Amino acid sequence: MGKGSWLKVNPPVFFISAALILAFSFYGVVFTDQAARVFGHVQSWIVEEFGWFYIGAVAGFLIFVLFLMVSRYGDIKLGPDESEPEYSYISWFAMLFSAGMGIGLIFFGVAEPIQHYASPPVGDGSTVDAARQALVLTFFHWGLHAWAIYIIVGLALAYFSFRRGLPLTIRSTLYPLLGRRINGPIGHAVDIFAVLGTMFGVATSLGLGVLQVNAGFNYLFGIPSDTLVQLVLIAVITGLATLSVVMGLDKGIKRLSELNIILAVALLAFVLFAGSTVFLLQAFMQNIGSYLGAVVPRTFRMYAYEPNPWLANWTLFYWGWWIAWSPFVGMFIARISRGRSIREFIIGVLLVPVLFTFLWMTVFGDTAITLDLSGSAPIAETVADNMPVALFETLEQLPIATISSGIATLLVVTFFVTSADSGALVIDMITSGAAESPPVWQRIFWAVSAGLVAAVLLIAGGLQALQTAAIASALPFSVVMVFICYGLMKALRSESGGTAIDFSIAEDAISEVGMTWQQRLTSIVHHYGKGDISRFLSETAHPALEAVASQMKNSGMEPVISESDDSLSFSVPHGELGAFRYTIRVRGFSAPSFAWAEKRGGPEGGRKHFRAIAHSSEGDQPHDVTGFGSDQVINDLLNRYAHFRHVRNLG
Repeated sequence: MGKGSWLKVNPPVFFISAALILAFSFYGVVFTDQAARVFGHVQSWIVEEFGWFYIGAVAGFLIFVLFLMVSRYGDIKLGPDESEPEYSYISWFAMLFSAGMGIGLIFFGVAEPIQHYASPPVGDGSTVDAARQALVLTFFHWGLHAWAIYIIVGLALAYFSFRRGLPLTIRSTLYPLLGRRINGPIGHAVDIFAVLGTMFGVATSLGLGVLQVNAGFNYLFGIPSDTLVQLVLIAVITGLATLSVVMGLDKGIKRLSELNIILAVALLAFVLFAGSTVFLLQAFMQNIGSYLGAVVPRTFRMYAYEPNPWLANWTLFYWGWWIAWSPFVGMFIARISRGRSIREFIIGVLLVPVLFTFLWMTVFGDTAITLDLSGSAPIAETVADNMPVALFETLEQLPIATISSGIATLLVVTFFVTSADSGALVIDMITSGAAESPPVWQRIFWAVSAGLVAAVLLIAGGLQALQTAAIASALPFSVVMVFICYGLMKALRSESGGTAIDFSIAEDAISEVGMTWQQRLTSIVHHYGKGDISRFLSETAHPALEAVASQMKNSGMEPVISESDDSLSFSVPHGELGAFRYTIRVRGFSAPSFAWAEKRGGPEGGRKHFRAIAHSSEGDQPHDVTGFGSDQVINDLLNRYAHFRHVRNLG
């Protein structure tokens, strides 16, 4: 890790990633024609040789996510057992709502359904049946599969960071498989794959956004749609993203995100109520039903017996795009989900963004298809020649078209800025090893790099190059994601469901903490009240943790002790190697009763006894420390801290 205040990076990840991205940009600019041909060949090769792997992997991700949701592992917290969510359901859903939106919704909201309607993978286009299937295909690409991909990365990041104390970087998700080797070459390679995937995923979105903005300016102001204008737009909007970076998270991206939500909801409501409202609501319900009925056969549809370029142009492009974006979106949803259970996390992330996306696609897509079917506007014919103008062709058929088109264009610009800013933040976190407060110039560097890559892709092949970049950059990371699933499952199995508590004390542990047999007997047979355990935390455990903290501070470390009414927590940060955390909390248990039928619902749920339960970030089983003296609490903490240092290779 770079130590200077002007540079806080993990050198192998930062410099290798930057070199590869800049080399790619140089190649695209200097050898433009050759690059365009190479991109085309690369996409064809990946689709032919690895299309089956993308289809199988994404199907596996969705099955794995659904399994975790209904399994006993769903009760495990993304954080210590006593942790509570940082955000209310309303705030959390609002942020998931914003995460589910982006340039892609604006670009493809009309363009994709109308394309599937005009040129379906099989059958005749521009028919009622094609219209019905168009939304099913669109839902398939934007539905459960996309968010299952994000959940895999987000869930693993949240679990290993908040519950196991590892850094919020991709390599941490492979800790159960690699152990301390995550801090070596393999870990560096994993983070580099994540950086490249995120960079090309963000650049793909930025490229699509610029095409859309150019189409909007052409419609509003008559500015020509060509590469030069698009490059100027990239430069200007990347400059705005850089300004957002300099302003910081709260003043920059937070305010722009709030503006995004307001503009998007306003545009959605306008099209819903200005168009055929009842029909759109009916279509929304029917589209969901049709999607659920087709989701399994569509998941595994490879067109093996009827080779079809549609698969590469649409499904494989999307799977690659979502995988490339998964470190970006996954890190965002992980950061806002501390304290949630795994089941809460999966249900919330699967349902909230997906339902909003389905509503968006229905409102914009079915409005355009209805206009084309009725002969009111030849939208399908226009979109076939120029996909970015699809949205504006549709809005033109509704009232106040100039105003709504202006809002749509502004929305794409603000999405562009927040995507570049957020993408730069995530890449900076990965390349800095999750360093605290890295210098602003590093985020500026990555924001400018995203704009540069988007410009190169547009010069070297336009939409085709954007699709190739998404599919190709996702290939190595899709393999990493398979191992992430295995590592997460291995870690969850070690938790025994996350609920078991060890009330026994093994012989070696007894000698290590120095417990006498009299102490053991008293701890076993005595029923403690809540006040007894609270006094134990304040009078015995807290001074013990303070003593350890004081000694650590003399050694240059920065331990932090935090307490609440029912818990006491001790944590020690270790930079890119993560933080060690040791927590003792008060936990109540029903007192044994020999009555035949005990009444429920008494005061505080009936008679209870209380114990002091300790747990560390090392994933050890929660264990009973009731009756310990100060020295014994210290020994218990140090035993677990020694294990932490050993597995993190701290000596």
